[in-house]
Amino acid sequence: MNLLTNRRVPSPYPSRLVIASRESKLALWQAHHIQDRLKRLYPGCDVSVFGMTTRGDQILDRSLNKVGGKALFVKELEQALERGEADIAVHSMKDVPADLPAGFSLMVAGERADPRDAFVSNDYASLAELPPGAVVGTSSLRRESQLRARFPHLNVEPLRGNVETRLRKLDERSYAAVILAAAGLIRLGLEHRIRLCLPASESIPAIGQGALGVEYRADRDDIANSLLPLADPATMLAVLAERAFSKRIGGSCDVPLGCYATCNGDTLSLTGFVASPDGTRMVRHGLQGKSSKAEELGTQLAQTLLADGAAEILAALNAAA
Repeated sequence: MNLLTNRRVPSPYPSRLVIASRESKLALWQAHHIQDRLKRLYPGCDVSVFGMTTRGDQILDRSLNKVGGKALFVKELEQALERGEADIAVHSMKDVPADLPAGFSLMVAGERADPRDAFVSNDYASLAELPPGAVVGTSSLRRESQLRARFPHLNVEPLRGNVETRLRKLDERSYAAVILAAAGLIRLGLEHRIRLCLPASESIPAIGQGALGVEYRADRDDIANSLLPLADPATMLAVLAERAFSKRIGGSCDVPLGCYATCNGDTLSLTGFVASPDGTRMVRHGLQGKSSKAEELGTQLAQTLLADGAAEILAALNAAA
């Protein structure tokens, strides 16, 4: 993924752009957000959204790590790009695997929304208030491992489905609380459901959480040029570092890991962890460096964790698979 910082509007701009998107409310919000930005940039361009249902949306009775991981959310959209049915696909960056298939490129569009995890409950104000045995729903091993490490007395259970489905299950009393991405709730106008945003220092976010990605075929230079004005340099640098960390670790839905980077001028700070699913083993470190070395810093942090015990955790996970 190349860093795009040139904000000049290309000329001539495209006459037509088709955006592939999942059909969940959140995915469509994200696609229409990019659609609106492109329409403002290119008033003469016909920008439309092509909704699709992915296997990740269809399989709800099993954890993602059991059925192919987050790639299930993007594969069908990539196939639409290959067939020429769409020009770009809009993703939540946390759903995009660290390694893109050959022939595709990716950029981060716009400023990052709130990257934190959100605590949502009808009866409790925080995780600390939950009684022993209370059931907490989450869809990710990343959240699960951090929850179990801090609150071993809680019962963490899988929770799949779109945002509305997860909230409905909470309202039906299947869970005492659920943990969701704050950005998704805010984008859907559901911020009133958030009881507390968990500090990134306590619940390290997913790779790219809160950021939007736009994927396109690598041979479409016209598309790459058209997307240049959408780039936010600070967000792109942070996500580049996080994705480099995940790539070096070999991150997937099978691995409880997280990494969060922030860019402040010429300085980039990042923190990452790798854990066992039950949270009993966790390796966590942070570092700072020059923001121009974002990918190198992400790789360096991953190597530090691997040398400090993360490699053993990964080996145990692979042996158990």
